[in-house]
Amino acid sequence: MKTQAGFGRRAGALLTAATAVGAVAALPGQAQAAEGPALPPYTFDSTAQRVQGALSSSDAAQLQTGRTYRGTLKKDGKVYYRVDLDDKRNAYVSVVAVPKVGGKVEYSDGFRVSLQDGTGTECGYQQVSFSSAAYPRPLAAYASRRIIDADSSTCQKAGAFYVLVERDSKATSSADDWELEIRHLSEPPLKKAGPTSLPSSWPSATPAPPTGGPKPRKGGSGMYDATSLTQGEWRSDIRPGQTLFYRVPVDWGQQLYATAELGSSAAGDEYVSYALVLSLENPALGHVDENTGSYNGKPATVDLGPQRPVAHENRTASDDSTSGMRFAGWYYLSATLNPEIAQDYGDKPVPLTLRVNLTGTKKAEPGYDGDAGPFAVTADDREAAVNGSSGALAAEDSASMRLVAAAGIGSGTVLLLGLGTWTLAARRRTAA
Repeated sequence: MKTQAGFGRRAGALLTAATAVGAVAALPGQAQAAEGPALPPYTFDSTAQRVQGALSSSDAAQLQTGRTYRGTLKKDGKVYYRVDLDDKRNAYVSVVAVPKVGGKVEYSDGFRVSLQDGTGTECGYQQVSFSSAAYPRPLAAYASRRIIDADSSTCQKAGAFYVLVERDSKATSSADDWELEIRHLSEPPLKKAGPTSLPSSWPSATPAPPTGGPKPRKGGSGMYDATSLTQGEWRSDIRPGQTLFYRVPVDWGQQLYATAELGSSAAGDEYVSYALVLSLENPALGHVDENTGSYNGKPATVDLGPQRPVAHENRTASDDSTSGMRFAGWYYLSATLNPEIAQDYGDKPVPLTLRVNLTGTKKAEPGYDGDAGPFAVTADDREAAVNGSSGALAAEDSASMRLVAAAGIGSGTVLLLGLGTWTLAARRRTAA
């Protein structure tokens, strides 16, 4: 056991190092701050495979279910990818776009991701932009194909579908390519139909803040290594231009409420608008909600929510903040500090406190006809949230255990073969 644990730690360290090297190599000079040392680059999924987006759907590379990919998107560019879907499972393709830190973006700069069938009919889309907080930071969005009516011919049949990612930029914006992190997930159908309309009322009151005082919990640098949180008050530091990532397991029937507070500063009292962005993405990395707040050297708070209780029928809503709360699993929080803070307060860490509330009674899953996959909360997820482990660590531990298991199976096979040979030899000696 001691040898296996050491092997797991070494394998995790090697994977983490490889991830860091790969991320830095992929984005040279990305994280150079105005005055201070370089910011940590975005941490991409270490298992992601490079894929070239096509200019035509006919040439689109195929994305496999459950896999993560890396791509790029040029200024005002558009690229196609392909997914082969059946006629039973809902499908989601998410894109995280990572602009170069230090570049220039405008209010309407952003991207749109859509999913189309072979006739060009759009099955689903989402569009995101930097909006008023017009400074570079990772943006996430997804497109979906939902199975609604098996008798319909629109987006319901099995076959080839096409993912279109389109970037929109102003002439004054930076011309740098955006790095893309692309995921393709599927969701099993229900064994029997559930509710198809939203409840007329839901608990929308702001819950009491969590008690117990803040505990240190440093954020990750990407969706892949997002730091796990549970209900509580969590303390970190954030530098101008930096984005910190966290994830919270939210089960069926539960409500998520989150706030981010910037601590006071003795360095000045200059007013900075849109100083902090707090964003929420769902387990399929679809954008759910976002809010911003200003800063003048005094404590400042940005809040999200309360969000709707997680329910399968939320997907029938037209607004992202409701439809995004459509399944259980890891929900992702990201906080970005305006790089302009460095001009007025210096390129130094600013205290950041995240407060997370999980309310509501846990309910049973809606009755999936198959494994829920990432759209569930497990006992291991709850343990990770309590311990504060990152998604990357969990993935590396899983990979290490698979290697250990494979090694164990191999060793066991050799041992059994050896015992068999020894037994046969002993029998021959006895017979002689």
